[in-house]
Amino acid sequence: MNPFRWSYRVSFLVGFVVCAGLLGFALYAEKYWQMFPCPLCIFQRVAFIVMAVFFLLGGLHAPRGRTRWIYAAGIWLGAIFGMAVAGRHLWIQSLPTDQIPSCGPPLDYMFSAFPFQKVLELVFTGSGECAKVEPILGLPMPAWTLLWFVLLAVLTMMAVRQRVLRK
Repeated sequence: MNPFRWSYRVSFLVGFVVCAGLLGFALYAEKYWQMFPCPLCIFQRVAFIVMAVFFLLGGLHAPRGRTRWIYAAGIWLGAIFGMAVAGRHLWIQSLPTDQIPSCGPPLDYMFSAFPFQKVLELVFTGSGECAKVEPILGLPMPAWTLLWFVLLAVLTMMAVRQRVLRK
C-alpha cells in the first residue's frame, strides 16, 4: 500500500499503531534489557502518548472540514515537544565526560518536592543518567525517537494534505 494514497483515517490509525509499538518497545527495553529511563526518556514517552491519543481520536473520528486540523495540531505539538526533548537528550549525550552534569534525584521525587516549572527546569538541565549512551542498532535511543517524531509528523502532514486534495 502506497503511503501517499492512504486515507486520513488509515494514516492516523497507522500512526497510533506505530506510537503504541514504540511505547511497547520502550517498556520491553526497560524490562528485559535493563535500559531504565532517565527523566528525558520519560518526557519522550509522554510525547508519544500525546501523539498516540490524537492519532487514535483522529483515526476513529475521521473528521471532515476544519476539525481534522485539531487532531493534526495535537500530534504536531507532541512531535515538536518530543523533538525538542530528544534533541536536548542527544546534546547531553554528546558532552565530554568532564562536562556531564551530576545525576539528579528521581523524577517522582522531583514532582513531589518541586513545582512543575522547577521540575521542567531541572529535567532539561540534564543529569548524569541522561548522558549514558545505550545504542540500539548503532544509534542511541534518543536518536531513534527523534527520527520517529519527524516521521510521524510528516505522516500527519501527508494525511491532512491528502484529505484536502480529495475534497
